[in-house]
Amino acid sequence: MAAMKLHGNPLSTATQRVLACLYEKDVEFQFVDVDMGAGEHKSEKFLSLNPFGQVPAFEEGDLKLFESRATTQYIAQEFSDKGTQLLLPGSNKTMAVLQLWKEVEAHQFDPPATKLVYELRYKPFFGLTTDTAVAEENEAKLGKVLDVYEGRLAQSKYLACEHFSLADLHHLPTVQYLMGSSAKKLFDSRPHVSAWVAVITARPSWTKVQDMVKQKV
Repeated sequence: MAAMKLHGNPLSTATQRVLACLYEKDVEFQFVDVDMGAGEHKSEKFLSLNPFGQVPAFEEGDLKLFESRATTQYIAQEFSDKGTQLLLPGSNKTMAVLQLWKEVEAHQFDPPATKLVYELRYKPFFGLTTDTAVAEENEAKLGKVLDVYEGRLAQSKYLACEHFSLADLHHLPTVQYLMGSSAKKLFDSRPHVSAWVAVITARPSWTKVQDMVKQKV
């Protein structure tokens, strides 16, 4: 099998998502650090891997992928016999439930969460001023999503089922950033959500990702 390469930056939430998946599957890969400050992600070489000029980009032989969620899906399927079982094999119903919560993360959770990460973490990091109106608006939006999560997690330890899956993994990068901001209160004030966050962020795979992040800051 051709060696896998992940091109990205550890500070990128999308890169972190794929890194977490690779570590969960316990497979060998080469990480290629992309210097975004120097504009490497806009170079001709990198654009041949990701035509949108964004990280990450994934290579395995002649296969090239560049959307983080599509990449984690491939890794989880291709290495289904290794590491953590991140999918829900079985009936169409179980697979549909997993797909449902993956869609919720991508379309309901991620939009306000990503805007909050930018306002509350990235802007201060780069010396920019947080737009409090934008932050408050998206805190309200995210709170409504987390109300739904609180109800779901009162019935199930994890979002899709009783074990950790891609549906949970996909949340890790934005959750981690927000837990280090004033938006932490949104998670802490919902006991089932808070317990879920504590469990998923304590995974050994995620510790490895955070170790890479610490080397960049």
